[in-house]
Amino acid sequence: MKKLLVSIYKSSRREEMYLYVLKQEQLQKVPAALMGMFGKEQHVMDLLLTPERQLARVEVDKVISEIEDKGFYLQMPPSDSEKQAAQR
Repeated sequence: MKKLLVSIYKSSRREEMYLYVLKQEQLQKVPAALMGMFGKEQHVMDLLLTPERQLARVEVDKVISEIEDKGFYLQMPPSDSEKQAAQR
């Protein structure tokens, strides 16, 4: 698996919703309907994704795979059960 330099944006409409996209392409491949639901994007950070890197709520290989396939990865907010499990 390769390395990807990504930009991460958070949603202005839903707390804990994030979009991961290739830094060089930015939001060009994100469908307009999704951007409408996402709201005004707020840049959080740029990050080099590698197979060795660990992310808090998702496997890095899933993020890389979806970016390669679709041009973006949408991280949804955690479910109520995930939030409860994290508090334990």
